[in-house]
Amino acid sequence: MLIHTIDEVREKVKEWKKQGFTVGLVPTMGALHNGHLSLIKKSVEKCDKTVVSVFVNPIQFCPGEDLEKYPRTLDADEKLCNDAGVDIIFAPSPKEMYGDGHILSNDFLTYVIPPFFYVNKLCGKSRVGHFDGVCTVVNKLFNIVQPDFAFFGEKDRQQLIILKKMVKDLNIPVRIIPCPIVREENGLALSSRNKYLSDEDKQHALALSKILFNIKACYNNGIKDVSELSETAYSYLNNHHSLEYLEFRDADDLEEKKTADDNTIVFIALKIGNVRLIDNIALR
Repeated sequence: MLIHTIDEVREKVKEWKKQGFTVGLVPTMGALHNGHLSLIKKSVEKCDKTVVSVFVNPIQFCPGEDLEKYPRTLDADEKLCNDAGVDIIFAPSPKEMYGDGHILSNDFLTYVIPPFFYVNKLCGKSRVGHFDGVCTVVNKLFNIVQPDFAFFGEKDRQQLIILKKMVKDLNIPVRIIPCPIVREENGLALSSRNKYLSDEDKQHALALSKILFNIKACYNNGIKDVSELSETAYSYLNNHHSLEYLEFRDADDLEEKKTADDNTIVFIALKIGNVRLIDNIALR
C-alpha cells in the first residue's frame, strides 16, 4: 500500500496497534537495492507489520551535493516492497514532512542535533550538518510511525552509532536493529550511489573493500598498530582515487584508536571522479 500523507500512516498504524501487532520501520531514500531488501526481509521476518519510508530528505544534503540528481525510482521501489511483503510504503513529499513555505534550515525549522563529539569526524567532518538532517528526519519518522523496531544497515556505521545514541538520549521507545553490509560478489558494498559509476569506475571502487579486508587479515595475523595497518592501504590506491579518510574508531562512541582491538571499526571514504563512496569493517 502506497501512502503519501502522515495522517494516513498514523491512522493505519493506530489500527495495527489496537490489534496488538508489532511494527517495523525501514527508513530509506529510495533507489532500493538488495542492501535495502535485506533490511526489509529482516523486518518482515521479525515484525507483524512493516513500513518502508521512501523519502529523499533535503535537509541531510550539504551545499553542492547530489540532491537534485539523487536517483528517484518510486515505481520500482514500490514493486520491490510489495514483492517482499511490505505493508506500507510511506512516500511523503518535502512539503508533507516539513510544511509549506518553510526555509529548510535550523533558523526556521526545529532540528535534532546529535552530540558534536559524534559528528566532528569521519563523514561529519566534510558533510557539516548532514547528521543534523539525518537525526531530524529519523526522529520525525519515529514519531509518525511509532515503530517497535527500526532497521538500519551497518554500511552507514557512523549514522547507525549516532542514531542509537539519539534513541538512548531522548528515550525514544524503539529498538534499533543493525543489519550487516550487503556486498556484490567482488566485495563492493551496495549503495544507491553505485549507479553513478561506470564499469571502469566500479573496478576502481573495489579498492575500498580490498583495503578493509586486507587490514582485517593483517589484524587477525597479529598486527595491532594503527599506523602499520593504515600503511597497508596505499598499495591499493592510484590516481583514480581521492582518499578522504581511513580511520580506526571505537565501535560504541567513535573514539579514535591508536591500537586496534576487537571493538575497533575501520572506516574509509574516497572519491572516484565525482562519486563519493564509503565503507567500513569491524575487526572483531
